[in-house]
Amino acid sequence: MTSQGRTEASEEEYFTPNGYELEKHLTHGSVAYTHVNEVWPNVYIGNEETARDRHKLKSLGITHILNAAEGEWNSVDTGPEYYKDMNVDYYGITAEDTTTFNLSQYFCTTAEYIHQTLVNPQNKMLIHCVMGRSRSATLFLAYLMIHESMTLVDAIDHVKRRRRIIPNWGFLKQLRELDISLLEQRRAQNTQPQETQDM
Repeated sequence: MTSQGRTEASEEEYFTPNGYELEKHLTHGSVAYTHVNEVWPNVYIGNEETARDRHKLKSLGITHILNAAEGEWNSVDTGPEYYKDMNVDYYGITAEDTTTFNLSQYFCTTAEYIHQTLVNPQNKMLIHCVMGRSRSATLFLAYLMIHESMTLVDAIDHVKRRRRIIPNWGFLKQLRELDISLLEQRRAQNTQPQETQDM
């Protein structure tokens, strides 16, 4: 069987878990919490302390920062001015770590920002919020699903082996919806050539 065949077969068998199963899955087999972890080649997820530590950022070679916690409430108010003498490309979004906040409005734009950053292998990115566990982790999971074609479970498995993450249940619900939507798109694409042949 080809690798494509295996992928199609596994996609046929895969179903997006419910919120309770995802919460259980997140905590099982996760690493201990630390300030910052490399979760993907040249991508780090960290907390506020990491985002404010210029020496640490320089030692990691960070060239791009995605702040998932701009704003006045439960936020990290660094901004581009904070890094102006460091030659760092800064991108911030205003998001609250609450179950009712619609973080999915940023899934596509932040995923594209991460993707464009990683096109150049010299770039290194820090994605952070206050604790580096909910908002920033959710955005990176969405990136893996959108640009790396991972299922939500595969994305969680990949990240939790490298960093302890705890997206709130509202964000998990939004990731579930993204997972279902992307699966439907992929399945439709997989059946399209056959339908074209049958015409």
